[in-house]
Amino acid sequence: MPAYEAVIGLEVHVQLATSSKLFCSCPTTFGKPANTNVCEVCSGMPGALPVPNRQAVHYAVLVGLATNCIINRHSIFARKNYFYPDLPSGYQISQFDVPICEHGFLEIAADGSRKKIGITRIHMENDAGKNIHLQGENLSYVDLNRAGTPLVEIVSEPDMRSASEAVAYLKALYGIVTYLGVCDGNMEEGSFRCDANVSIRPVGTTSFGTRTELKNVNSFRNVQHAIEYEIARQQDVLEDGETVIQETRLYDAVKNITTSMRSKEEAHDYRYFPDPDILPVEISEEELVSWRAELPELPQSRGARFAAMTGLPEAEVEVLVQSRGLADYFEKAAARADAKKVANMVLGPLLRECNTRGISPSNPTAWAMKPEALAELVTLVNDGVISAKIANDIFSDLFDAGVMPADYVKEKGLVQISDSAALEASIDEILASNPDEVAAYRGGKTKLISFFVGQVMRATKGKANPSLVNKLLLQKL
Repeated sequence: MPAYEAVIGLEVHVQLATSSKLFCSCPTTFGKPANTNVCEVCSGMPGALPVPNRQAVHYAVLVGLATNCIINRHSIFARKNYFYPDLPSGYQISQFDVPICEHGFLEIAADGSRKKIGITRIHMENDAGKNIHLQGENLSYVDLNRAGTPLVEIVSEPDMRSASEAVAYLKALYGIVTYLGVCDGNMEEGSFRCDANVSIRPVGTTSFGTRTELKNVNSFRNVQHAIEYEIARQQDVLEDGETVIQETRLYDAVKNITTSMRSKEEAHDYRYFPDPDILPVEISEEELVSWRAELPELPQSRGARFAAMTGLPEAEVEVLVQSRGLADYFEKAAARADAKKVANMVLGPLLRECNTRGISPSNPTAWAMKPEALAELVTLVNDGVISAKIANDIFSDLFDAGVMPADYVKEKGLVQISDSAALEASIDEILASNPDEVAAYRGGKTKLISFFVGQVMRATKGKANPSLVNKLLLQKL
């Protein structure tokens, strides 16, 4: 049996965070009662004229600039014809031969190496509505609230060779669009989702195999599992002497399988032609220069800077920069205290508290502890005012209350005991109470030092200075 390699390309749909839809003034608010954010344009009424949303064009260009694309200052909207119940006009307004951005790339780190993934094009389009199939009812409902919501579709080159590379690329894109503020990144609500094109071929060959499209996968975990399953499925098909069929498939996360949805359409099936109701999009040189100046520091460059600041490994730095909100929080705290220790506090107790409460770390306004408070807590530990154990024990209270740690520690009487005389009395008592352990230590079982340290910490309710305790114990033992 030949060895196979995967060939993977992603089509990522990014819902733009504009307040109104792409071609009308209806709001894009998620979760409203069905068919309330709808007008003549987005419901496809005959004679209704679409008017492009300038903010959506602005956001699309920002995405293109951040992904090293060429920006086409002249682009054209086209009609993509197909017939679904949630597409009342019978066509989607998209872009075809002249998209707004093309020929870009992203660099990713995956499987122990760095790799450049090409971006074929980024085009704008309006989203369809939503079909709702209620269990137990022999009918379906259509909600057009989402119809007309602005999207950019980011189409990669087939440059990925594993599911982990695909996930790394997807995470890199997610970081970019959320840092730019052009997408809220809510994958559960469909704001960021992808279709994966997967094929396999014998290792060493250059021609492409028959691809299948995995439709609307909406989490990093599901992308990983869906692609891994599809690679294995296609390999089984070929090894059984059968032929892979070009089709669209759906991923079932519960069963961890993909199932056939429909045969895959080609571009000619959609009968693209320029939309006669919409003038070409023209972007001036002045607009392009102005929009380029808006670009923030993006996750990759910010991660490199954080790595230099903290000395932390790449995997931990990736967590720090996974959202702009968390990265901003860390940087504000790190400006006031030891950066590495601040990072460890963020990656440890802060993320623990977020996870416990079901709070997104991307939104620091969701908790009361300010960056300056976290920095002060790090400094209190660094200066020996409190122990690391005390800091960990009180972190939950500080996270919720929003008080400054120095005031809290003083009020609760938690200042660390660093007086040798005070600690010696406690140590003498503990050594006298544990003669067998003292003898064993002096007989060579030096690991018992941790036992004695633990006893002292217990006796002082965690307030003893651990380094001083260790020093005094070594002297007395």
